[in-house]
Amino acid sequence: MAFNELEVTAAPKVAEGKGKMLNDESVQVYDNSPPPNSSDLDCEKHGASRQSNPLPDLKRKLKSRHLQMIAIGGTIGTGLFISSGTAIAHAGPVGALIAYMFVGSIVYSVMTSLGEVATYIPIPGAFTSYAARLIDPSLGFAMGWIYWFSWAMTFALELTATGLIIQFWKSDIQIAIFIAVFWVIITLFNFLPVSFYGELEFWFSSIKVITVVGFMIFAICIDAGAGDRGYLGFRYWVDPGPFSPYEGVHPDSTAKFVGFWAVLIQAGFSYQGTELVGIAAGETENPRKTVPSAIRKTFFRILFFFVLTIFFIGLLVPYTNENLLTGGNDANSSPFVIAATLAGVKVLPHIINAVLLTVVLSAANSNVYSGSRILIGLAQEGFAPRWFKRTSKKGVPYYSVAFTAAFGLLGFMNVSNTGSTVFNWLLNITGVAGFITWASLNACHIAFMRALKARNISRDLLPYKALWQPWYAYYGLFFNILIILTQGFTAWIPTFSVTNFFIAYLSLILFVVLYLGHKIIFRTAFVRPIVADIDTGRLALENEMWETVTPTKWYKKLGSAILG
Repeated sequence: MAFNELEVTAAPKVAEGKGKMLNDESVQVYDNSPPPNSSDLDCEKHGASRQSNPLPDLKRKLKSRHLQMIAIGGTIGTGLFISSGTAIAHAGPVGALIAYMFVGSIVYSVMTSLGEVATYIPIPGAFTSYAARLIDPSLGFAMGWIYWFSWAMTFALELTATGLIIQFWKSDIQIAIFIAVFWVIITLFNFLPVSFYGELEFWFSSIKVITVVGFMIFAICIDAGAGDRGYLGFRYWVDPGPFSPYEGVHPDSTAKFVGFWAVLIQAGFSYQGTELVGIAAGETENPRKTVPSAIRKTFFRILFFFVLTIFFIGLLVPYTNENLLTGGNDANSSPFVIAATLAGVKVLPHIINAVLLTVVLSAANSNVYSGSRILIGLAQEGFAPRWFKRTSKKGVPYYSVAFTAAFGLLGFMNVSNTGSTVFNWLLNITGVAGFITWASLNACHIAFMRALKARNISRDLLPYKALWQPWYAYYGLFFNILIILTQGFTAWIPTFSVTNFFIAYLSLILFVVLYLGHKIIFRTAFVRPIVADIDTGRLALENEMWETVTPTKWYKKLGSAILG
């Protein structure tokens, strides 16, 4: 087995370094002993090129509850609190609901694909390293840089959003002031040890979760008749209807399908961040236990939040409501606020705006963290300067953090009209980057399965064996690629627009240029399964042991079940 679980319940144990008796707890020791396979014997042969290139000295200080909340915090953001309203306006309540469920099934294929690989090889900057080791170094280069750029540019966007959100209370405040203030705060936070980041995200994410659950309770009450409009039920599913026809498309049935398909990218943007579990695996305690648990619990919680939220918004707000299409960044554009306003609740906009501020700050924090760890992976594979791997004594990659955070200053471009135009073009590069990353992760899993087969390693020996794999990875790969290729079809509606075409496909074009450019210059070859490096980073982990305390009291068990 990849690890053995030993439960110790004999004599009371003294916690190391604590001097405290653990009389009411059972202690589990996780022995990460390597599975009996030929890969260990062939490590020197297949991974020799990496032996002189040690992994960066990051610290495994993130706990299971941190890992789960990092993923939730990176996902539940403006995409749910604001953009979900636009999705309902374009696709209708049922169309948007189906779109979010469909994209959720794709995301789960990505998460389980990532989970099986990341628990076997939990290393820093995982995405880039997996692609370079298992498929093609050029793929790791292209995917890593476009994914890093998407996080760096989104950081600048979130900083701009903080100013817009605060303007809700005082419209004459200069946005540039808050871009500067929050840039300094977020940057300094990311120079702290990763345990501080995990704790901050835990509490930020808790606020989001409480808000979403509170809205669901509120929605049930309003739909049952507590608001000014009386009992609603499924009124808006009948009039104006369950599906919204896409403007400029005929006949009506085709227009409704186009409306549904147009929302897929938007739904994908909302789900982006679930893959942060894979990025944080390299800094997580006992990853072979915590990562699978985080993937299972986190994904279904996120799916639960998204699907139910879309469902309730569709019950409370008709897709013809004009405010759903305003496209703003403050509380007035939130479907949560629109629903409350229609119900006659006046105070909610201020509450939602305060929550939006924490949402954006949490997202900005995750942007810098994720971007800096991706830079580490790029440096590890030789795709970025080696000094990006350098860390402080506390395991903070200070060069990577500083370089990623510096791109947040591009938010100042939004202060002027000319700069805003350039900034929006740069931001468009991030639009499809998530789907490109997801497709690459599905492909990495397929290549990982082939590498195991080439070494006669049974999938049954994996620390984490996901449902429906390995075939589920093919499902995710197919639909991710299909969405990437077709998401720009609106450039032809009603007539072809060159500008809209480039906006839709700019990220894909850049990805192809990066991939082909690297391949032509460095003449890289596709990695054969038998020589794929699945050992570097794994063998070191299997020499480590973690001791976890299993709670026995009911309230501790409840806390463990909720928080991981």
